[in-house]
Amino acid sequence: MTEMLLRGGELMAIGMGIVFLFLAMLIFAVNSMSILIARFIDGPITISANVKSIPSASNETSDPDVIAAITSAVHQYRNRHP
Repeated sequence: MTEMLLRGGELMAIGMGIVFLFLAMLIFAVNSMSILIARFIDGPITISANVKSIPSASNETSDPDVIAAITSAVHQYRNRHP
């Protein structure tokens, strides 16, 4: 019984050690890639989930018939799915 507990503790320690080493290597790799990418790109990269920051299509390139069709489809969908 005691031998099984010792072997179980040994196996647990080895497993946790391997996971710790993998995570440490992963952190090192991510930080290294971040430094390398920062050297080749001029400014900082910002990723925004703000939809308002996405540029919209100008009215000059949009076809009025397409806009009318989309508007009609959205209106019909909203009427059917309150």
